[in-house]
Amino acid sequence: LRVNQPTGWFYSTQALRTLCDIWDKHGSGLTNLHGSTGDIILLGTTTDHLQSCFDDLSEAGFDLGGSGSAMRTPSACVGPARCEWACIDSLDICYKLTMHFQDQIHRPMFPYKFKIKVSACANDCVASIARSDFAIIGTWKGKLQIDPKEVRTYAASGLDIRAEVTDLCPTKCMSWDEKQKELKIEDADCTRCMHCINMMPKALRQGKEKGATLLIGGKAPIVEGALLSWVIVPFMKMEPPYQELKDLLAKIMDWWDENGKMRERIGELINRRGMRNFLRAVGLPAVPQMVKTPRANPYVFFWPEEIKKEVK
Repeated sequence: LRVNQPTGWFYSTQALRTLCDIWDKHGSGLTNLHGSTGDIILLGTTTDHLQSCFDDLSEAGFDLGGSGSAMRTPSACVGPARCEWACIDSLDICYKLTMHFQDQIHRPMFPYKFKIKVSACANDCVASIARSDFAIIGTWKGKLQIDPKEVRTYAASGLDIRAEVTDLCPTKCMSWDEKQKELKIEDADCTRCMHCINMMPKALRQGKEKGATLLIGGKAPIVEGALLSWVIVPFMKMEPPYQELKDLLAKIMDWWDENGKMRERIGELINRRGMRNFLRAVGLPAVPQMVKTPRANPYVFFWPEEIKKEVK
């Protein structure tokens, strides 16, 4: 049985004891907390105990999680409950999506499984980029906040800022002036990976305008090879009731349901049909952040209707 875990995996000892008591009564007593699905996994029971176990779980306040060709139980990192780097309320987003998509979780209707994971910052503590079909990752806009005094304190304490921070920046947007003891950042080139913040947490802070980056298509190597998800929305404000996010998810699931083959994940469908078809179907514009590698083809193509709009 897959049981819907509390968002962020927070339990009281009483809740854990209740779960164990129910499972001792109805099943083998073996559990798996938590697999890649995120659910509370209860391993091994008999058919005649299924309904009675579900009844006891429901009475204790637990619900079943997604299984089969359905939306799997959304999961999230601990987010603002314990982490100072949280850019979004991952716990609230995960809970609201879980409640909104109950039909998709409990009534298998898709070509295959669909996983949503929410990470409150780019450290991605739930590995959403590699392990979910739809990843929501907290990020920010604007300049990194720098405390020059704390930067010099790190340098004085023995941190090799050039070797351990600026030289490891993936876009080389940072520079360290050894003589002036000054750190400079070209924020336009920053991809907000958080490596520098992780290395110097007292000296650097995220920008003040917070939101999320949305990615699609991550999966493990089952039918086809493993895929890392790629960006479809570089920045979206994440404010309750998250209607823009819910509407986009509904469009994505409709297109996948309409075009996917049996046991074909959304990332595999996009690979087969093309990102251009996917973006047109869900109403998203093409943006530079979606590009994995530069173009090798020197020709540019336009849709006929786009040409007509320009002529008008």
